[in-house]
Amino acid sequence: MTVQIENVVTSGTFSLDGGTWDVDNNVWVIGDDSEVMVIDPAHDVAKILEVVGDREVMAVLLTHGHDDHIRAAAEFSDEVEAPLYLNPADSMLWDAIYPERKVDAEIQEGDTFTIGDTTLTAIHTPGHSPGSTCFYAPDLGVLFSGDTLFNGGPGATGRSYSSFETIVESIRAKLLVLPEATVVNTGHGDATTIGAEAPNVDEWIKRGH
Repeated sequence: MTVQIENVVTSGTFSLDGGTWDVDNNVWVIGDDSEVMVIDPAHDVAKILEVVGDREVMAVLLTHGHDDHIRAAAEFSDEVEAPLYLNPADSMLWDAIYPERKVDAEIQEGDTFTIGDTTLTAIHTPGHSPGSTCFYAPDLGVLFSGDTLFNGGPGATGRSYSSFETIVESIRAKLLVLPEATVVNTGHGDATTIGAEAPNVDEWIKRGH
């Protein structure tokens, strides 16, 4: 069964360093007619469950630990009885929201997650947060970038635990080496491609995006 990608946009807030902002998040459902994996089930559990339907959720993958990406994740994971994965470098962000609960498993560089005939490989891309992780599906020609790479530039780095220099190096060394045609499905906003973003790195550095 051919694997397909479905996008669910959910709305809520993001809070860090004493500020709160309204955000729309991209939730990604990857799978076939019987099984799926879900990346970053944010804000609205019921809306995501509606898209999942009666399919079995094999894993819940988190790109990073900011609260807009994780506040609904534990409830979703419990609802579908699927293991929840997060890079341990973001454990302090997780623990701030869930002091009594741990994730089910850690994500490390190079870990693979297979659904149907597709395998996603974890790429550790620190910068937006220490544990930020992208998931690359080469046979689909798709990268799920979380908040590391957006249409138009890198993710925000002006808050706690973030680094502009680190995110640019992560993007340059680990993402821009992927095929130019690779579609980048982001954590917020419109998709882009590696080829569209690659020429802009020097401009990002100049303006200290």
